[in-house]
Amino acid sequence: MGFSDFHGNAETVRRLREMLARERFPHAVILSGARGAGKYTLALMLAQALNCLAPIKTDGLPDFCGQCANCRRIAQAADLDAGFAEAVEAREGLRDADKKDTRLFVQTHPDVLIIPPDPPQMMIKVDQVRRVIETIYYRPAEARERVYIFTDSAFMKEAANSLLKVLEEPPEFATIFLLSENPGELLPTIRSRAAVFPLAAVPVEEVERFLAKQHPEWKPQDRALVARLSEGALGRAGGFEIEAYVAARADALAILNTALIGGDHTQLFKITESYRAGAEGREKTEQLLGTLYSLLRDLMFLGSGTPELIHNTDIQAALTKLAEAADFDWIAAASDRLGEVERGMRRNLLRSLSLDGFSLALEKVT
Repeated sequence: MGFSDFHGNAETVRRLREMLARERFPHAVILSGARGAGKYTLALMLAQALNCLAPIKTDGLPDFCGQCANCRRIAQAADLDAGFAEAVEAREGLRDADKKDTRLFVQTHPDVLIIPPDPPQMMIKVDQVRRVIETIYYRPAEARERVYIFTDSAFMKEAANSLLKVLEEPPEFATIFLLSENPGELLPTIRSRAAVFPLAAVPVEEVERFLAKQHPEWKPQDRALVARLSEGALGRAGGFEIEAYVAARADALAILNTALIGGDHTQLFKITESYRAGAEGREKTEQLLGTLYSLLRDLMFLGSGTPELIHNTDIQAALTKLAEAADFDWIAAASDRLGEVERGMRRNLLRSLSLDGFSLALEKVT
């Protein structure tokens, strides 16, 4: 274990480690990047490096051993989804009177607190920030630094203002990490009091090499497809469900074929009828909508004469045929109607009917 296990963004990681070496690490750090770029993984690694009981050096820079008690306990929080689900389940087990006053946290080490967005709004709430304020000025119990990791930048207004007060007068023994896909969501006054480190997309070739180790059972063409679809985010690539995507893409192609080329609607109705109500149906529909957006983007690239930019390279022939029937106005209309389907899902409209309407309405546009 160590920073060598972090793939990509070597220059950014080096700069952070150099600050550790100079013992001038910022009291607040914003790690920005796309979903799956490695923001949370890097934040945990830095928390370990700040608190390792047997620190080592690699390449002449500080590293963490991964074996001491602090490193192991911090690493137990690596599966954020599992920790979040466990926290939600624990809250659901409380009395109704206590649920509304209980906020979500993930904590596997007494001095490292992880603050995820709180459902159902999925935003950081003021009570979560108050918990930070209540503890941040106490010296750590078992570590050198108290570490707080906010896993999202969607703050409620009062929560953001409360956090700002902490950033104005931070204790010397605490470090706050703010993870964000879009740092612009944070108050300018928060951004001005933190050091911002963007995590750039990893090159496609490096993602493919990563996938060859993570998923040796995948075919080379599948690894190439996922490398493009993940857009340089290794976390997204490693957890990509290729079979679910391919199944959704087959349905998406059938829907687009009906809209652009026409023909018997029987197959269309058979497909859309399978997108039913319930949590499983919602997840399946969200996968389909995301796939439709991906295909529409590829059609736009083909229409603009930039085929090298398309993601679904393994079905380029089928996409080229569709692109011949789709102009930019149609693609724009299709994107707008997809947005209507998404809004309909939030209002619990019948999903199969919404998808039928999407395809049939676009036939009138052509």
